[in-house]
Amino acid sequence: MNTFYIITNLLKDPQMKVAKHIQEYLEKQGRRCLIQEALKTEGLQSYKYTDPAKVPAEVDCVLVLGGDGTMLQASRDLVERRIPLFGINLGTLGYLAEIGLKELEPALNKLLLDEYVLEERMMLEGSAFHAGKRVLSDIALNDIVIARSGRLRVIDFHIYVNNRFLNSYSADGIVVATPTGSTGYSLSVGGPIVSPAASMILITPIAPHTLTARSVILPDDAKVKVEIGQRNMQEEAEATFDGDTTVRMDCKDYIEIEKSARTVSFVKIDQVSFLEILRRKMSGA
Repeated sequence: MNTFYIITNLLKDPQMKVAKHIQEYLEKQGRRCLIQEALKTEGLQSYKYTDPAKVPAEVDCVLVLGGDGTMLQASRDLVERRIPLFGINLGTLGYLAEIGLKELEPALNKLLLDEYVLEERMMLEGSAFHAGKRVLSDIALNDIVIARSGRLRVIDFHIYVNNRFLNSYSADGIVVATPTGSTGYSLSVGGPIVSPAASMILITPIAPHTLTARSVILPDDAKVKVEIGQRNMQEEAEATFDGDTTVRMDCKDYIEIEKSARTVSFVKIDQVSFLEILRRKMSGA
């Protein structure tokens, strides 16, 4: 790798000290390294977004400084560019960022020596429909969550797979996740942990009002439809893509979800890093 581009979370690296250190280190090794300019938009979350048109065509790798949220945003923003992403964690232990600051320079040396592998991660593509008309389409690396909004009450969700009825859940919501997203929200609501290298679709209800509700794991060619049911009053829900893009949904609205044709490439310098992170998470280390 010869040309690098840095995306940094300005809330975790406010003076760009880490970004500038990496830039200086790589340039001393004879490589080219560019740092994304701070976006001049209002709001504390403006740092999350990257204009793919400003990433030079010759970039071999995007270094993402922050945490899992920063990695998710970079993955969504740059998916059409198909540039490998390498995550450097600036916060608490996550699953998407490959290394922490203590391993920074040895990890950079491995990138310079081409001692790495690329791991393809599947994404989901979802289309929300209101009154039979598509109102939003977007992609997600982690998950698409369809959950209640407004008043605190359960909603009926009707699940179809490949146009066949699967089940109805009375619950607070439904998480449709990728293997990458299995360690995110899906895990917190009782979903299984799946290797991110796998390719499948996970469906997990959020706080289901039954003792028998379980997650369902489907092959990656499955087409999932989640429809908002109707009880005694107008239901209000919303679908959220990777905790970012949101669309409001009413009763009888539905969202169709399937594996996206687009993927994200993560740079891996340690092929067992996911297992190591999982062990540390489970042991509380």
